[in-house]
Amino acid sequence: MEKEVKWWKNAVVYQIYPLSFMDSNGDGIGDLSGIQSKLDYLKNLGVDVIWLSPVYESPMDDNGYDIKNYLAIDKIFGTMEDMKNLIEKTHQMGMRLIMDLVINHTSDEHHWFLESKKSNDNPYRDFYVWRDQPSEIGSVFGGSAWEYDEHTDSYYFHLFSKKQPDLNWDNPKLREKIYAIVNFWLDMGIDGFRLDVIDLIGKDIDQKILSDGPHLKKRLKELYDQCFQGRDIMTVGEMPGLSLESAAAITSGKNPLLDMIFQFSHISLDEIPGKGKWALRPLDLIEFKNVFEKLQTTMFNHGWNSLFLANHDQPRAVSRYGNLAYRVESSKMLATILYGMQGTPYVYQGEEIGMTGVKFDNIDQYKDIETKNIYQILSNQGIPHEEIMASIYAKGRDNSRTPFQWDDSRNAGFSTGNPWLDLNPNYKEINVKKDLSNPDGVYHYFKKLFQIRKSNQVFLDGKFIPFMKDNPELFGYYRKNKKDFVLIIGSFNDQSMQIEIPGKILEVLITNNPTIEVTNKMEIPPYYACILRIKGDQ
Repeated sequence: MEKEVKWWKNAVVYQIYPLSFMDSNGDGIGDLSGIQSKLDYLKNLGVDVIWLSPVYESPMDDNGYDIKNYLAIDKIFGTMEDMKNLIEKTHQMGMRLIMDLVINHTSDEHHWFLESKKSNDNPYRDFYVWRDQPSEIGSVFGGSAWEYDEHTDSYYFHLFSKKQPDLNWDNPKLREKIYAIVNFWLDMGIDGFRLDVIDLIGKDIDQKILSDGPHLKKRLKELYDQCFQGRDIMTVGEMPGLSLESAAAITSGKNPLLDMIFQFSHISLDEIPGKGKWALRPLDLIEFKNVFEKLQTTMFNHGWNSLFLANHDQPRAVSRYGNLAYRVESSKMLATILYGMQGTPYVYQGEEIGMTGVKFDNIDQYKDIETKNIYQILSNQGIPHEEIMASIYAKGRDNSRTPFQWDDSRNAGFSTGNPWLDLNPNYKEINVKKDLSNPDGVYHYFKKLFQIRKSNQVFLDGKFIPFMKDNPELFGYYRKNKKDFVLIIGSFNDQSMQIEIPGKILEVLITNNPTIEVTNKMEIPPYYACILRIKGDQ
């Protein structure tokens, strides 16, 4: 008897950044009704799960990741009725919906924090992290992680913006409140959560241990017991600082604490080690391949992977890892390499049509708090404007947040009003309408790729075996189970190259260039990709 496969292992997840997806009322801001109007588009692509970035009530200091009220929808996105309608419509169409859960911190405008600031003996004081003196811990967004409060003559901790004070997970009353919030949304009918920086809830600030702290597994176990246990949902934890061994422990076993995690070991490879995300270096493909091999082999039979290259915090995948001179080819190639692996595929909105990063001339055109902060910090250090902007063009978060490009009409069909963030000027050339009208468009390739994944068991349970491991310009690997043997190939070369494929080639499952005849000795063009079924040593 075959072991039951959890539904989320075979699912395709599509991340929506609500501010930028689709505006239904002309105010320039994407909303829930706009999302509902595009569900057919997602269903047709092969999406099984929609992940919504935060739509809770928020001052929008960090675009909704600073929550003022967990139990309310922010009016810029619509109403609670709109949310219920979106859940219902999504379910009617055979898809599921998960929400972002931000429980490491709140907004400084949250009722709990406003109370916490009033006095040292306020009942909510201990809901947050207060100290008489600051330590040298720095904020992810630049500067100190401590902010002085004159009223109580003490400092509160904020690992992100000073308007995002960290919650004190040592407080059992705080944890009870959090669990009630989680259960409120699950009882409403959502299908799970993406848990924002959830590796931080186990931190020990006084010992300066932040990610993967001493209390993490205990906290996750309590969250599971109080909220997730017995529910048919999926949970994915954002855990950038977690070791692979910890990731495997958290996501494996009969009742994993989380179903899967976002592990960031492949995300920092274009950064100078120890210098932070803004200090750039060229990507070393062999290092990139080695990281994915380790991910695939460590988690094989010991947990589950999330397959992603881009999200709302990361640059556009094709701009970062591909080549814009070969935008269509490299968009398809990156998808082939990524989604041929074991794990749950994540698509960030626009990836499926090859949307690219943006290069605004003026720093004032950027809205992201992290980008604005780093510009100010580096400017104060005397770094030239052009050098700072080069880093922002490469790594700034607004790269992936520009409004979705539906067509070539005014504002790319995103809104009849003035968009909250400027459009990428290339929307006339890169948009859904144009891509869909092309049989060789990126969207159709993604759709076929997902169909192939879902109809071939080897992508679910096949072992990962490297191919041409030492080649610095080709990413290749096999997936092998008892019945099937496939080879996945992707060229990262802007020149043609010769390759040799061992074994008998039985079938070309997909290729981004059908004009190329597949043989055992072949010349492949720039950014070529294919998946082959082969007869090998089985």
